[in-house]
Amino acid sequence: MDTSLEKIVDPTLAEMGKNLKEAMKMLEDSQRRTEEENEKKLLSGDIPGPLQGSGQDMVSILQLVQNLMHGDEDEEPQSSRIQNIGEQGHMALLGHSLGAYISTLDKEKLRKLTTRILSDTTLWLCRIFRYENGCAYFHEDEREGLAKICRLAIHSRYEDFVVDGFNVLYNKKPVIYLSAAARPGLGQYLCNQLGLPFPCLCRVPCNTMFGSQHQMDVAFLEKLIKDDIERGRLPLLLVANAGTAAVGHTDKIGRLKELCEQYGMWLHVEGVNLATLALGYVSSSVLAATKCDSMMLTPGPWLGLPAVPAVTLYKHDDPALTLVAGLTSNKPADKLRALPLWLSLQYLGLDGIVERIKHACQLSQRLQESLKKVNHIKILVEDELSSPVVVFRFFQELPGSDSGPKAVPAPNMAPSAAGQEGHSCDALNRWLGEQLKQLVPASGLTVTDLEVEGVCVRFSPLMTAGVLGTQNEDVDQLVASIKSKLPVLTCTLQLREEFKQEVEGTAGLLHVDDPNWPGIGVVRYEHANDDKSSLKSDPEGEKIHAGLLKKLNELESDLTFKMGPEYRSMKSCIYIGMASDDIDVSELVETIAVTAREIEENSRLLENMTEVIRKGIQEAQVQLQKANEERLLEEGVLRQIPVVGSVLNWFSPLQPSQKGRTFNLTAGSLESTEHTYVSKVQGMGVTPPPTPSGTRTKQRLPGQKPFKKSLRGSDVMSETSSVSHIEDLEKMEHLSTGPEQDTPEAASPQEADQSEALQEEAQHPEDDCPQVEEPESLR
Repeated sequence: MDTSLEKIVDPTLAEMGKNLKEAMKMLEDSQRRTEEENEKKLLSGDIPGPLQGSGQDMVSILQLVQNLMHGDEDEEPQSSRIQNIGEQGHMALLGHSLGAYISTLDKEKLRKLTTRILSDTTLWLCRIFRYENGCAYFHEDEREGLAKICRLAIHSRYEDFVVDGFNVLYNKKPVIYLSAAARPGLGQYLCNQLGLPFPCLCRVPCNTMFGSQHQMDVAFLEKLIKDDIERGRLPLLLVANAGTAAVGHTDKIGRLKELCEQYGMWLHVEGVNLATLALGYVSSSVLAATKCDSMMLTPGPWLGLPAVPAVTLYKHDDPALTLVAGLTSNKPADKLRALPLWLSLQYLGLDGIVERIKHACQLSQRLQESLKKVNHIKILVEDELSSPVVVFRFFQELPGSDSGPKAVPAPNMAPSAAGQEGHSCDALNRWLGEQLKQLVPASGLTVTDLEVEGVCVRFSPLMTAGVLGTQNEDVDQLVASIKSKLPVLTCTLQLREEFKQEVEGTAGLLHVDDPNWPGIGVVRYEHANDDKSSLKSDPEGEKIHAGLLKKLNELESDLTFKMGPEYRSMKSCIYIGMASDDIDVSELVETIAVTAREIEENSRLLENMTEVIRKGIQEAQVQLQKANEERLLEEGVLRQIPVVGSVLNWFSPLQPSQKGRTFNLTAGSLESTEHTYVSKVQGMGVTPPPTPSGTRTKQRLPGQKPFKKSLRGSDVMSETSSVSHIEDLEKMEHLSTGPEQDTPEAASPQEADQSEALQEEAQHPEDDCPQVEEPESLR
């Protein structure tokens, strides 16, 4: 590329291309940073300092930019967009630098150059996407083009709008019709940009009985139009979808175009499916978009081009109205918006553009065909197979339905059944989407919450494959990851109901319904002082649940336990994560109940012990004071005088009695130490209460984790391990039977004599005890 740059006559262009290549290479090469550079980044990059008087070179400035771009790599995963820009991306970025350089030319050269760039780009886009005799408006915000189209429609329908302004709109209010499946916030944006009140927007519902749940209801739309005309309103514009933002469904654009022509409305179409107009085969529903009044294209995501503007193609014969509406401009800077796209389209060529769009569509078809063979996966697609968007979700087959690989709930199933199925699977689908995004980051998956279907996972390669570089291997890895997560999803969903029943049948535990938690369930322990009617914070309950969480995590099971919720207005609960099919729910629930009860009793015992110790100390102080008074009465006053008392004790020693006291923590009482001095042994006192335990005592095999079902007879155990475990159990049983169950032939005569002798010694132990002669002093 350097040799080709040397052939450029203009030295500024050659230097610009060379500098851009070097700058991009430096920014993309994140492996060149060392530990010293990281320390330098922390000292100079994150802390702003004064502007240096001598200035810095380009390498130092780019190094600072690199540090700022990759400064949070330890906290957040590094984005792969910078690494997959490629040469075509460099051309798009070069367009912004060229635009600044071209703006320095004289007016005549600038006018000719910008006109050529704008006309070439418009012509190429119209031919690629089959939009004949159209004009183009390039804009940064995707919604900006539609706002300008609405202004053009207002100027076209209201002849006196330029003179009278809002008075014309007040007498006959315009109506803009949007689909219920339109992008969120689009209607509010249009009203804010046009200065229209929100009643000027009309939300058209989608089909509810026939067809796709995301297609605009044409019959209902016609009824709305007639009602607005009767009220004295003016139907102005209709926004249709060729690929909705959520699931990629296409409206019946042909029928909508006939309806707009009948009532003199402007038809605007947008959506990701418009990219398929560049292919050789286009579905009839999408092909009808070429007859609309305007359409919005996003070639940047489709082709993987960074910093490329969106394009709105439209048809209108009056250049004065387009100028007033802002769709055309005499400013060279506005015309130079097309320069990055002009460079990129030439770099890719027609074959490259078609190949990228075709590759994205093939990725969608590959995933769709693979998911059809996977159980418990429901695909939301329309009848046409050309939609480049695949939306799927995990579901549990309803009782009585076909269990085949293609069995999915019917679209017109009962609302109660569909709602029950969706309510139980939304959290699991959200968890599945997040797991797949981490396992296959090149897939570009997103998690979306649909109004009817619930939480789904969306795969839209036309919007992500060009930037992320998604390949067929990534789709295959995605399918394999889905299959690997299905057993955990199905088992967790099946164990939810069992867990709920076990918790409801266990005293002291309360099952908490949290639809956003993708695990077995949520449980709360109700202690003795728990106020069940209040949802406020409970310090005692938080202490018990914190100890319970610590105990459960110390068991080192395959389950995950978390403390929740994070907000303080609710009581503490234990959240149990995903599980496999070998989890013993009964043992799990019983362990939670027993452990929580033990923590509560230990806490209460500690509190009681603190009170008992305090009272015991007070009682000991009183008894010590009484003992001092008794000693004073027993010894007399003379013995308390220092000199006299010493002389009197010398001639007449006093033998004081030992009256010590000991405090029994178990009994909580103050006792005498006379027994200790007599027997020379400290008494054990009262036996402490036994530790609470469950009624189900389960003997685990060696290496078996808690809450696991028995592995005997399971395929999980190997043949050698199962045999060794069985032999260990047989040895234990043999030892526990005792010698009396052995056959007489198994014991030798010597062994029989030894056993008889041992029995005699056990019956008369005093015969073998050594006789100790009592000393004379004790006789």
